[in-house]
Amino acid sequence: MKQQETIDSLLKVVWQNMANSYNQIASGFEITQAIGYVLINIEKEGTPVSRLAGLLGVKATSLSRMLNNMEFLGLIYREPCLGDKRSVKVYLTDFGREKRQLAKGVVISFNEYLAKNLTVSERNNLMTTLQKLNTLTLAYTINSEDDK
Repeated sequence: MKQQETIDSLLKVVWQNMANSYNQIASGFEITQAIGYVLINIEKEGTPVSRLAGLLGVKATSLSRMLNNMEFLGLIYREPCLGDKRSVKVYLTDFGREKRQLAKGVVISFNEYLAKNLTVSERNNLMTTLQKLNTLTLAYTINSEDDK
């Protein structure tokens, strides 16, 4: 099987194209696609860093550098959780809420564009397939019985 014919290769290319498009748009708002996703996933009452990492599919340690940058830019602030001083919650500043609204608008617009250009059946099949791929990916191990 050629690399270009693998599911993971096609997914990577499609996601990279989406990310590049989002980054191009986001740069006009002086943020990145990744920052936009973080902003969208921070709840009004704050979001623990560990939960945010899970929502974004990254490790909390990997998220730290981005959060430091976002704090420097005045988009967020962090406070220890009241019930667990070892845990930290991330909150949006007023400026962060403004940028969040812009990011949400871009995501909504892009998804409306996709909805106009995919049939309901295509969209539903894609969502079902991607959810299944995610489940299979999380369950996959190199010593899987399926490899024999």
